[in-house]
Amino acid sequence: MLTIRLQRGGRKGLPQYRVVVQDSRFSPTSGRIVSVIGTYNPHSKEVTVDKEAATKFMSNGAQPSPRVASILRAQGVALPSWVKQADKKSKAIRNVGKLKRNTPEAPAEEAAPDAEAPAEVPAEVEADEEAVATETTEE
Repeated sequence: MLTIRLQRGGRKGLPQYRVVVQDSRFSPTSGRIVSVIGTYNPHSKEVTVDKEAATKFMSNGAQPSPRVASILRAQGVALPSWVKQADKKSKAIRNVGKLKRNTPEAPAEEAAPDAEAPAEVPAEVEADEEAVATETTEE
């Protein structure tokens, strides 16, 4: 079975791809290709594809890879109905509770208390101080 896929070329860090027709049993790097039908440069997004050759190979049963199918669709090549359309990938979020947008907002506290305002003392502490004061006065 034939497949239409990308074959990487170019130097390290600067890839350029050839759109090739190849037997699906061989790897893209094997060099055993049937035909080169175009090129793709991912940096400049420049694509050149022989539309007639691509249509001819697909009508004879060549299966394009998902990336090549999207490139061909963008170039206006009519894809057969049996070509699998690549869906957009959606990642599942693993720890949804840890996301910042899902945590409740903490009330905004003042950075520094006012110097003029006296510090508030809890009611329990005030009650204890009064009890101690009354005991000392009784003695």
